[in-house]
Amino acid sequence: MSHYPVPPLDRLHQGKVRDIYAVDDERLLIVASDRLSAFDVILPDPIPGKGEILTRISNFWFERFGDQIRNHLCCLDPSSELVEIVGNAELAAQLAPRSMLVRRLRPLPVEAIVRGYLAGSGWKDYQATGAICGVRLPAGLSQAEALPEPIFTPSTKARVGDHDENIPFEQMREMIGDELAIQVRDSSLAIYRRAAAYARERGIIIADTKFEFGTDREGRLYLIDEVLTPDSSRFWPVDEWQLGISPPSFDKQFVRDYLETLDWDKTAPGPNLPQTIIDQTRTRYEEAGRRLLAQ
Repeated sequence: MSHYPVPPLDRLHQGKVRDIYAVDDERLLIVASDRLSAFDVILPDPIPGKGEILTRISNFWFERFGDQIRNHLCCLDPSSELVEIVGNAELAAQLAPRSMLVRRLRPLPVEAIVRGYLAGSGWKDYQATGAICGVRLPAGLSQAEALPEPIFTPSTKARVGDHDENIPFEQMREMIGDELAIQVRDSSLAIYRRAAAYARERGIIIADTKFEFGTDREGRLYLIDEVLTPDSSRFWPVDEWQLGISPPSFDKQFVRDYLETLDWDKTAPGPNLPQTIIDQTRTRYEEAGRRLLAQ
C-alpha cells in the first residue's frame, strides 16, 4: 500500500505514513506516502497528493528553523541526487516531491508533544483530572482555550497499530538522560512558540503539535521526521475559532470527527472513507500548505 512508485532500494521501515529506504552508510531516503492514519490505525483509502504536501511543509519549517536547531536533511531538493540513487530520471522526478534525503541518525524513543490550547485528548484529560498528562492547569478553562503557557507532554513511540502512551517528563529523563531530555523539551517549546506566532499571522492557530528528534554519533540533537504538518499538528483557522467548541480544522481531526460517527472500535482494519471525506480532507491539507507557505 505505497501509492507511489517504489525506489529500487532496501526498505528498512514502513511507518503509518512514511517509508524509509537505505541509500548508503550515511544516508536514508524517506518517502511520504498518501496513507492516512487515525487513532493509530492506517485507513484503507489514501488522500491523493498528501505525501507531497507534507514534504513541502516540512521542508519549509526545516529551512526556517535551521538557525535554531540542526535537522536531518542532507539537501532541501533531492532531485539531482535521486537520479543517481535510483538510476532512472523519470522515477526520480516522480519521487522527488514526496522524498527527503536525510542523514542516518539514532531516533529518540519518545515523541515531543507541545500543547498550546485545550483540545482533543488533552481536553478530555483536563475534564477528568484538571491536568493534561499530569501537568496541572488552572481550574475553569474551556474547550479550545489557550493555555496560560504552552506545555510539554511527551509520549512513547508505539509500533504501527499500537497506541502511543503519554509519559511524565521524569520518565523521559530516565529514558534518554537529563541533559538530552531538557534539550528536547526546551527546543520543542521554543520551536512551537516561534511557529505559532508565524502561523497566526497567516490565519492559522497551531493548537498542538508533535516533534521527533534524533542524535548523531557525537550525541548532538537533530530535528527529524516531519515538522508542523497537518498530520503532526492541530491547525485551526483563526477566523473560525470559538471558545467552548472544537473548531473546524485544516488537519486530520476532520477525519477523526467523521470516524467518531461510525460504529467502529478504532482497531484495524479501518473503515473506508467516502469520496467526499477524501476530497474535503485533501482540500484542508492544501489550504494549510497554501497559507503557511505564502510569501
